[in-house]
Amino acid sequence: MDIQKEINEISGFKNLELLAAQVVEGFISGLHKSPFHGFSAEFAEHKIYNPGESTKHIDWKLYAKTDKLYTKRYEEETNLRCHLIIDNSSSMHYPELKEYSIDSLNKISFSALAAAAIMNLLKRQRDAVGMSIYSDTYEYYANEKGSERHHQQLLHQLNAAIIKPGRSKQTQTYTFLHQIAEKMKRRSLVFLFTDMFQTEASRDALFEAL
Repeated sequence: MDIQKEINEISGFKNLELLAAQVVEGFISGLHKSPFHGFSAEFAEHKIYNPGESTKHIDWKLYAKTDKLYTKRYEEETNLRCHLIIDNSSSMHYPELKEYSIDSLNKISFSALAAAAIMNLLKRQRDAVGMSIYSDTYEYYANEKGSERHHQQLLHQLNAAIIKPGRSKQTQTYTFLHQIAEKMKRRSLVFLFTDMFQTEASRDALFEAL
C-alpha cells in the first residue's frame, strides 16, 4: 500500500473518537448529571443504618420525617456491562463512499460512529464495553472491559471495519447472535447494528436469536 492511499483510507474517520465526543457533548449538553454512578443503580428499599457504614446513601429526607437513619438499597450497584454488535457484511457498506464525515455516512460508518458515541458515554461512567463484529465469519470478539487501552482497541476495530470494506460478504445474523450469546456469561446491555439483510431470510430464526 502506498503512503497516499494509506492517508486517504485513514483521513475520513481518523478522528472517530473526536467525532464521537462531539456527538456526546451535544447530547448531554444541558442535562442534569445523575447523582448515582452508572445506569444500573435502581432503588429497591430502605434499610436501617448501622453505625460504621458509609453515610453516602443515607436518606436524609426520611430522617427528617422519622428521626431515624435509613439507607437506600439498590438492585445493582455494580457498573453497567454493554456489548456492541456490528454487522460488517457488504450490504452495510452501501452506498460506497470515497470519504466519510459526520455529514456523509453510509450504514457501516453510521454504526461505527454510533457505537463510538455509546462507548464515550460509558467510558465517562467507567462502565465495561465489549464488541463483536461479524459478516460471513465471526470477525472479532472482545469481552467487556473498562480500561483506556481496551477502549482504544475497540476504536481501532471500528476504524478497520469502515476503511476496509469486504467484497461479497454475506451473513446470517441469527447464526452469529447465538454464538455471541454463548460468549456472554453475564447480563449486559446489548446494541445490535445491522440492516437485517440475510443470506437466507428466516424471520422465525431471527426473532428466536433476538
